[in-house]
Amino acid sequence: MTDADLDGLLDTARLAADAAASIHARDAGAVAVRDARSKARADYVSQTDWDAQTAALGIIRERHPDHAVLAEEGESVAEQLAGWDGRPLWIVDPLDGTANFLHGHPQHCASVAVAVGGHVVAGAVTAAPTDERWWAREGGGAFKDDRSISVSPTCDLFDALVGTGFPFKALDLLPTYLGQFDRVLRAASGIRRAGSAALDLCYVAQGSLDCFWEESLMPWDYAAGLLLIREAGGVLSRPGGAEVDLVPGQVYAANSAALMTEMLDALDV
Repeated sequence: MTDADLDGLLDTARLAADAAASIHARDAGAVAVRDARSKARADYVSQTDWDAQTAALGIIRERHPDHAVLAEEGESVAEQLAGWDGRPLWIVDPLDGTANFLHGHPQHCASVAVAVGGHVVAGAVTAAPTDERWWAREGGGAFKDDRSISVSPTCDLFDALVGTGFPFKALDLLPTYLGQFDRVLRAASGIRRAGSAALDLCYVAQGSLDCFWEESLMPWDYAAGLLLIREAGGVLSRPGGAEVDLVPGQVYAANSAALMTEMLDALDV
């Protein structure tokens, strides 16, 4: 794709993420857990999620009517992709951190990315509570609020601040995860869990976290974030060094291959 093509896709991603985040701002403090429906244990969906998704998809479909969409609220990943024929694919999380939002916790955002040929080429994340925006497009670097960002220079896991996410949707992973948590906490300078994987990945890209791991994520949780990290100079992996693609699963991120190796050793994966 040309730079102009990529810039156009990025512009759409940013507009769509902003549109979703504007719904978060509209409903902040007015929608609570009692107003939401539980999709599964501790996994909520509210009218805000649906309205934010409608706002984001409205922009995407207006600007790219022939493209496909994979969005969190609605059918399963398999059902949404059943008729996918290889067209550019928009990957949308209209409200990452719904539980946080419903409790008035500021760690939530909208995340929008687009993949071409199965490869993410543009993405944007907007956080309404802090009015922060991150974006990247392939070959163009990573940015936060019009400022270029890059991963941290931390070299050793002993000095690293590590982000994580609890496997609350897959409690069968909890015994393994708790072992990982124990080992990483002993090996690193600290662990942070804020409740929005999309934001955690932005923090790795901007150098506020040195690395991150989560054992079970959906593509809309990380699609924009993985591009931000790559464009900011970081690396991503799955067990055994496999590439992080758009198949749900583990996501490990770090500022460098060396720190990734240390983290994976501590995780024992």
